[in-house]
Amino acid sequence: MTRRAVLGGLAILPVAASRSLADAVSPSTAFLRPPPPVTAADQVLNVMEFEALAREALPPAHFGYIATGADDDRTVARNHDAFSHYEIRAHRFVDVSRIDASRRLMGTTWPTPIYLSAVSSQRAFHPDGELGTARAARTRSMLFMLSTVASTAVEPVTEARGAPVWQQLYPTDDWTVTEGLVRRAERAGCPAIVLTVDTMPGRNNETLTRAMRVDTRTCTDCHINNSHDRIHTAPMFTGLDVSRVTTHAPPNITPAYLDRLRALVSVKLLVKGVVTGEDAALAVAHGVDGVIVSNHGGRNEETLRATIDCLPEVAAAVGGRVPVLLDGGVRRGTDVFKALALGATAIGVGRPQAWGLAAFGQSGVEAVIDILNRELLQIMRQAGTPTLASITREHVVASTWR
Repeated sequence: MTRRAVLGGLAILPVAASRSLADAVSPSTAFLRPPPPVTAADQVLNVMEFEALAREALPPAHFGYIATGADDDRTVARNHDAFSHYEIRAHRFVDVSRIDASRRLMGTTWPTPIYLSAVSSQRAFHPDGELGTARAARTRSMLFMLSTVASTAVEPVTEARGAPVWQQLYPTDDWTVTEGLVRRAERAGCPAIVLTVDTMPGRNNETLTRAMRVDTRTCTDCHINNSHDRIHTAPMFTGLDVSRVTTHAPPNITPAYLDRLRALVSVKLLVKGVVTGEDAALAVAHGVDGVIVSNHGGRNEETLRATIDCLPEVAAAVGGRVPVLLDGGVRRGTDVFKALALGATAIGVGRPQAWGLAAFGQSGVEAVIDILNRELLQIMRQAGTPTLASITREHVVASTWR
């Protein structure tokens, strides 16, 4: 066929006859139209699409607060990218007509191993704030972890959830305040206190700073007296004397501090922010009931170590004595599967819940949960793993594509 005949056959495409074949529009794309705008959470195809919707919905500084990492944000990117360094070995000849993704954790059976990790100041993303997220957790029977510096206190969040929530703990550098926070959470029925140990005074959040510089709003619209000091404004500190508090994260959390906190906490005690086997073994030796592999989503440290890469050594050090949880960079059901295969008991999501909340409120959070659960069930079928217990280390291999 001559070139003229070829061009004649493509005359219906919006390409001038004088253009070369290299410039011609392919039949597969010629009639594509821009997709209609997303107007409801159930129209979103994957979790990552919620990020762009959140960016559109939020003022620059509020989106910057979600997005920021430390220094160059490379640990933020590494957290997610590292999941692609592991490949899943799919198995056939297994009956996967029924898939059970339920997980028993700390005395409660959950329908999924995915949980909503602590994300602070959620009213910056949507007027409903943590109440909207808690209601989403309620409709999906999801484990919900509440931040110490949440914009809503534990009691109304527990009511909105319709069940106890886990309380994440920033203990401050005043032990009296630490006692007050723990006692309040326990009175509210929290079955677990989650001590965060990866936050040190001072951090370099350049992305947030740049976002604040381009935000033309008056800061006092969101922050009383133009103050970002959440110790004096977060509802969990109401009624406590915080006059001696200088930081919400003391830099002297030692084994002795763990012992003291263990003696104070009457419910389950977990430690969040562990990324090495040595620290995990130490925490277990001092009586914690669970370890969470986390680097705060890359917000506090620029170590360039992804949590999924830290997980195997932590799981090995713990040796099954307590549950090992993980958060950081989880965006797909396949990410959840890989973490389970590498030793995680449960997997937390942080930023995705904030994106969903910012975009559509409660229904956005529900959609994030539904997408991740749906994708997890799909890969469990493909991998020939009808239960979480059947997912083992042999189901993942290191990728040769880097």
